[in-house]
Amino acid sequence: MRDLDYVAAVTATAGGRVLSLGGIAVPNRRLVLRWLRRQALRLADGHGRDLPPAPLWLRARDVRQITFHGSDAPEGLRAWAGDADRQDEAMRALASGRPALLTVVDPAIGLHVTLAGWPVGPARPLATPVPPEEPSSQGGDLTPCSSAPP
Repeated sequence: MRDLDYVAAVTATAGGRVLSLGGIAVPNRRLVLRWLRRQALRLADGHGRDLPPAPLWLRARDVRQITFHGSDAPEGLRAWAGDADRQDEAMRALASGRPALLTVVDPAIGLHVTLAGWPVGPARPLATPVPPEEPSSQGGDLTPCSSAPP
């Protein structure tokens, strides 16, 4: 069995408190981005309705659902997941050894949701990167970026 080379995590931050919604360790950067896109769409699709639970064999790999109070964060998640250029930027960041981060903001309650993927190895830590305190309103740079409204 080989060592895992990449990890991904989704966190929610509000009022100075950070909550891990879930994470995964995988052997390559393509799987990191596939998992992050899946979680972004899953979180966005849960906006305004209750999702049925994931099948048991997937439950450990899917993040916990959260409630958004506005549509800004879900729209930002969908936009990121569907943008091929932003996915390519994230892939290049991971290939160069940098993390790929996306932070979306629900301004109604000050909730920040961060999707992150990063390489790990003998010289790299396994710790979750700290989400940016003041997310940028620019959406193109994935190290870090945000879908916060202007």
